[in-house]
Amino acid sequence: MRIIRDIYYGSEKIFEKTLDIYLPDEEPTALFLYMHGGGLEAGHKYDRWDALSAYLTARGIGHVSINYRMYPTAHYPDFIVDAAEAVAWTYRYMKTELSCDKLYVGGSSAGGYLSMMLCFDEHYLTDVGMDPSAIAGYFHDAGQPTAHYNVLRERGIDERRVIVDESAPIFHIAAGHNYPPMRFIISDNDAECRYEQTMLVLATLRHFGYSKFDHRVMNGRHCAYVARDEENGDPTLGTMIYSFIEDARNGKI
Repeated sequence: MRIIRDIYYGSEKIFEKTLDIYLPDEEPTALFLYMHGGGLEAGHKYDRWDALSAYLTARGIGHVSINYRMYPTAHYPDFIVDAAEAVAWTYRYMKTELSCDKLYVGGSSAGGYLSMMLCFDEHYLTDVGMDPSAIAGYFHDAGQPTAHYNVLRERGIDERRVIVDESAPIFHIAAGHNYPPMRFIISDNDAECRYEQTMLVLATLRHFGYSKFDHRVMNGRHCAYVARDEENGDPTLGTMIYSFIEDARNGKI
């Protein structure tokens, strides 16, 4: 595995806007860009991802792990803008430095919120010169599809409120888009209302006639599987991501 750490992906040369790249020894067949969770106020691109990187690269998939600005110093929509810049940088790198042409994007919890915002509110990608149709697929893991609770807190609103406005991924689902294959992950004992809100996203996509998506229901609490290993020692999250990529590129989603 080849590792390149702490690459600045934006014009601001700050550590909060850096990414790490983990590549197979041979040319990768695809890249997967992952955005960590932590409620938009915690987490790091280094968190527990060594096993995930080793698992994916052993199967020919490059892994890109990003930092992004967070509360309390960041404000909405700084973290979404950062995520878009990281995706655009990675896509340019892939096209100029690597031979693969498939970029998949995903994240867990807060990272799942970011992946949904990039997917459904396409202006974030177009604003950084990225064609949204260039993304091969999205892995939305346990993200909040309504206005994120910390965005509500920033606005002085009760974090328990269910608000659908421009900061909510579900707000932007509409006809006329060409969404790539998507997989949604949720737990049966997830954060309060998260399961029900995710089911509403799936119903909304169906209502607009979209079909290139599916979902998986995990057992346990919110994102507990992210730090879990399978019985054979493989990282559970890695097996989930690899299964998604295989299904997406083989037309099973």
